[in-house]
Amino acid sequence: MNITKEQLDDLNAIVKVAITKDDYEDKVNKILNDYRKQANIPGFRKGQVPMGLIKKQYGRAVLVDEVNKLLQDNLNKYLTEEKLDVLGNPLPKPQDDFDWSDENFDFEFELGLAPDIDVNLKTKKAIVSYKIVADKKMVDEQVERLQKQYGKLVNHNKIAKNFEVTGTFKNEAEEIDNKTTIELAKVKSKKAIDALVGKTVGETVSLKTKGLFTEDYLLASTLGIASDKAEKLNIDVDFTIEEINERELAELNQEFFDKLFGEGNVSSLEEMKTKIKEDSEKQFEQQADQKLLNDITEKLIEDTKFELPAAFLKKWIQVSGENPLTDQEASEEYEKSEKGLRYQLIEAQLIKDNDIKVEFDELKEFSKGFIKSQMAQYGHTNPTEEELENVAMRIMSNQEEVKRISEQLMSQKLLDLYKEKANLKTKEVSYENFIKEAYK
Repeated sequence: MNITKEQLDDLNAIVKVAITKDDYEDKVNKILNDYRKQANIPGFRKGQVPMGLIKKQYGRAVLVDEVNKLLQDNLNKYLTEEKLDVLGNPLPKPQDDFDWSDENFDFEFELGLAPDIDVNLKTKKAIVSYKIVADKKMVDEQVERLQKQYGKLVNHNKIAKNFEVTGTFKNEAEEIDNKTTIELAKVKSKKAIDALVGKTVGETVSLKTKGLFTEDYLLASTLGIASDKAEKLNIDVDFTIEEINERELAELNQEFFDKLFGEGNVSSLEEMKTKIKEDSEKQFEQQADQKLLNDITEKLIEDTKFELPAAFLKKWIQVSGENPLTDQEASEEYEKSEKGLRYQLIEAQLIKDNDIKVEFDELKEFSKGFIKSQMAQYGHTNPTEEELENVAMRIMSNQEEVKRISEQLMSQKLLDLYKEKANLKTKEVSYENFIKEAYK
């Protein structure tokens, strides 16, 4: 067997594979002899069927199968040994004069090659790295939320401001019939508040949906309808009052602090606020990191210029799926996937340039972190090392889980690289302002 490469340009090549009779003859004959030993053909005793008949019946199929195996194995071996970084898979070139009756065969494959890439993390324009802080307003609101959550409901006969009211919303024309509880503190419409205050159980109030709540998303869940329908809704709905409650806030005492943070960990309101601030900002780090990762990805794709073997990739896309695509469909699929492919190549180059690796031991430790956080969600806040080790080893025996965690760890390593080497500028913002800037 002889394999050669013809370089067409920097991104395209042809690999030629020449297979002779000596490459496949022994293997084909052995398989046909095994067939002869097992063949049951009327008129012949088992094992006594003439070889000529076996070759006539099975010879071509066995030949094709063995030649294809030789092709696949040796082509893959050649690409590995030659360290050819190919995109997609080799595409066989059509041969109109190909004949399986010949003894020697020549095959040609088109290759699309990955370009040489120079990735520079020091972009001309600095990328914003957000540091989200929990401001006084957010911390105070969280304290009040926790006091409400751990407080108690006191039943009343008449609605007053900031009470909670349970009742049923109805509108026959829009097929609305939903029982729910609303907080008057979240009602934005002054007319609605005036209409509700002073009412008692059993009374029905007509409320206008437009501008009813301080947050638009509340309307959909309150009326039990889809969000897209709620966005455009401007109707009157009847609200029949069924229960009126005042939520008394939990007292800011040691029992309350222990219930929230564990015995003795927090002993004053100021310590509680500090703990809330720290915990909130730790959670915000994940969102800020994801934003940074997205922004750097976009910037690297924009700034890192290189050509792709577009014609080859479109041809590969056209034939690689379950159903062949038209030229137009393949071009559209290429346009959709080009950006992702560019970042895959950029990422691979960064990993190579910076010798980033995921080792088994660090992967196991990384998985233990996930396990520990999941256990904490279910109240198991202090698992033993043995427990973590046992669960981690079960996870490491699952290939799909290992792949998923490996990708997450690699993403974390790349993020660490960006924080160390990219051109970043830190911007401190409140969570509210981060949402406005990040998702404007």
